[in-house]
Formats: sequence, C-alpha cells, structure tokens
Amino acid sequence: MQRIAIIGGTGMTGECAVDHALQKGLKVRLLYRTEATVPERFKSKVDLVKGDATNYEDVKRLIEGVEGVAVILGTRNKLEATTELSQGTANLIKAMKEEKITKFSIVMSSFLLRTLKEVPAVFHKLNEEHQRMLDLTKASGLDYIAILPPHIADEPSTAYTVVHDEAPYRLVSKFDLGKFIIDSLDQPEHYGKVCGIGKTPKTA
Repeated sequence: MQRIAIIGGTGMTGECAVDHALQKGLKVRLLYRTEATVPERFKSKVDLVKGDATNYEDVKRLIEGVEGVAVILGTRNKLEATTELSQGTANLIKAMKEEKITKFSIVMSSFLLRTLKEVPAVFHKLNEEHQRMLDLTKASGLDYIAILPPHIADEPSTAYTVVHDEAPYRLVSKFDLGKFIIDSLDQPEHYGKVCGIGKTPKTA
C-alpha cells in the first residue's frame, strides 16, 4: 500500500498516525476543516483536502486514487449526543464501495467491549454513537480494522498488545495507537476484526 487517506488526522492521535504514515514513506491525503488545525509540519508533506466527513462529496474527493483509509474521528472532548461520527462513517463506506477501495481502519472506544454498567454515565451518549459506527463498520462487507483503544495517553511509545474482541489493558500511548492505525491496513490478520489495544505491562 502506497497511497492512503486520513480522516481526523489533526487531533492528538491523528497527528501521530499521519507522522507514522509519512515515516513509512506513504503518500497521504488529509481531510481538514480549517487550516488553523493543520500542523505546519504536514503542510508541505501531505495532500490537503478541505472538507467535512459529514459531507459525502468531500469524502468522495478525499479518497480518489487511494488504496486504504484511516479514520480517527473524534469529538474534541464533547460528550453530548451526536450523529456526526456515524454520518462520516456511513459516507466513507458508501464512497469506498463506489471507488472500489476495500481497506480501512477506524477508531472507536474500548467502552464498546464492556457492559453498559461499566461505562461511566457521562460517556453513554458518545458510546451510543460509537456503537452506531461499529454496527455500520461490521455491516460494510469491507476489509475493516475496528480499533477500540482504552485511555489514550500522551506518553512515549512502548511495547503494545493487540487482541481481538477484548480490551487487553487500561491505556495505550498515542504514538503506538497511531502506528497501529496505519500498520494494520497492511495486516490481513486484523481484517474484519474488532481490535483491542493496550500498553503491554513490564514483566519483572
């Protein structure tokens, strides 16, 4: 895979994903809403596409000519009810099918791997939206990698563990999550899987 598109590449984790993709030598198309959110270091290195994931035509323009897509849609700490994330997911799936692209990684939350009783009430509305994203992803028929991280920590890269259908640990470095978001696009063992990821504890 040489050419990818990234949706949500200007947030904390998204920037790490873009950095890792560039380090791998990939050509990156990056969707952005406002130029102020785009880090200076990206501007000469990525193909910037102005738009919004909730607009189908913007998503379609973004993914023209790419081989895979990474989705790191967030709410920038807003926790109220929203359908923006699932609308963006639905737009992407539709556009990918039209463009005959099959591979995408998409980030949600490890709360989806827990019972609702274990999810703090303040996160319930966002969790409902992540569930809508996951349902759309699973029904897509595409080679998806659904990534459900725990707490995303602003700390250096470490060893990390990926398992299917369970949450392995309680936190993950933003750098390791960004790395897996990109690397998993070329890892068939994770296609069609729900992936829990976490920092591997040090053993004595």
